[in-house]
Amino acid sequence: MGVSSSGKSTIAKTLAERLGWRFADGDDFHPKANIEKQRAGQPLTDDDRWPWLQAIADEIDRVTADGQKLVVACSALKRAYRDLLLHGRDDIRIVYLDGSRELIAKRMAARKNHFMPPTLLDSQFKTLEIPGPDERPMTVSIDDDVDGIVSAIIKQLPA
Repeated sequence: MGVSSSGKSTIAKTLAERLGWRFADGDDFHPKANIEKQRAGQPLTDDDRWPWLQAIADEIDRVTADGQKLVVACSALKRAYRDLLLHGRDDIRIVYLDGSRELIAKRMAARKNHFMPPTLLDSQFKTLEIPGPDERPMTVSIDDDVDGIVSAIIKQLPA
């Protein structure tokens, strides 16, 4: 989890490959209206997000019910969003990709062909509620390269 351009999709995909788990990108669960709204420079509201988050939670439940493991890239910026995704499960861990606004703005400006415009970065940080200790987050700095970040996550996973 983290704000746009924190590396969620790249990190999650690489982590899933290294662990031999399935990967799902939260962006793929957005309804077309959400993508168009963001593309137009409008931040999503909670009402926009709830069906999207529920679709991701349903996918997590479906995959784990089949006995598989999954890494999901999802912004999950608010505690309430994470609560919906986890709905009391203790077999799911949140990885918070932590980075400065300056670093993320630089990355966002360099991205090509993404529906999230740089003008929405401030709204992402305004919405962000950093996970509290009771959420058992794995907080990882994004100041490293992909392999270093993924290795830092793997070190924090239970054996």
